[in-house]
Amino acid sequence: MAGRTAVGLRASGARSKIENELKRKVVVISERLGHEYPDAKCALNYSNPEQLLFATILSAQCTDVRVNLTTPALFKKFPSTKE
Repeated sequence: MAGRTAVGLRASGARSKIENELKRKVVVISERLGHEYPDAKCALNYSNPEQLLFATILSAQCTDVRVNLTTPALFKKFPSTKE
């Protein structure tokens, strides 16, 4: 642990506790939503997480129907942010 001070170790320990608490809350919320809406489906069409991100951003500007009409050509032309 060269270069790590006691203050740094305490700070990273506190950060870890906060991160663990946030993860626990996310799990609880996810489980509650799953029980409340067991058949929920995403209305957006996508093939990968990257496309879902872009479709979600676009859906804030218009309807999901319009996004689904627009994204096939967009995703065909730009299937990924990678070259």
